[in-house]
Amino acid sequence: MASFARTVLATTRSTTAVRPLHRALNVIRPRATAIAIAIAGPSFRRGYATSSGESSPIDPSLTRALDLIESGTRALEDGDLSKAAKHYRESVETKETSEGWHNLGNCEYHLQNKIAAVEAWGKSIQLQPSADAHTNLASAYVLDSPPKPALAIKHLTSALELTPEDPEIAFNLAAVLESTGQLEPSLTLYKKAHSGGIERAAQNVRNVSAKIIGERAKSESKEGNP
Repeated sequence: MASFARTVLATTRSTTAVRPLHRALNVIRPRATAIAIAIAGPSFRRGYATSSGESSPIDPSLTRALDLIESGTRALEDGDLSKAAKHYRESVETKETSEGWHNLGNCEYHLQNKIAAVEAWGKSIQLQPSADAHTNLASAYVLDSPPKPALAIKHLTSALELTPEDPEIAFNLAAVLESTGQLEPSLTLYKKAHSGGIERAAQNVRNVSAKIIGERAKSESKEGNP
């Protein structure tokens, strides 16, 4: 399978992880800007936490949930993944938020609890779809044994719909499509990634173009020699 431009799991400012999608886990932190780390695995997000329900700005359960997200993020910055997971778990138990589930999923993945991670990211998306959560799910499915490219394609497609100008997502989706033999859409996305600043995509454009030409030549040869 072609290599991805970003990976799934990363912690704040550092990552330990796998090497298949070129983006990281975003940690969500109340009232802060989302930050994506250069990849290595799921990215933790920082941002104002929201939930699916209508909560008052002074809802004490939401306030407590946000405080726990902040505590989890501080634990990550201190390198204590288990403590971070504990805070994020307490946060969603107090009040479910997309950010709380997202970050808990990232911790579970790093802790090798892949089923729990996938479930958590799914709950995050149910509350508030995000390109990061979809990318993390796609990366998890690519890294699964055996890989599940159809599910990876589904989630990367959703991620690209949410952030259509993101060249890294375009590259990742192109890589999975190429691995499944879907060369024409793969080529289109590699070109999009390259035009968006992913320089390495230029080689992929050349490689996939050559594959397409080769397949056309084979097809024409068969038609000419029934």
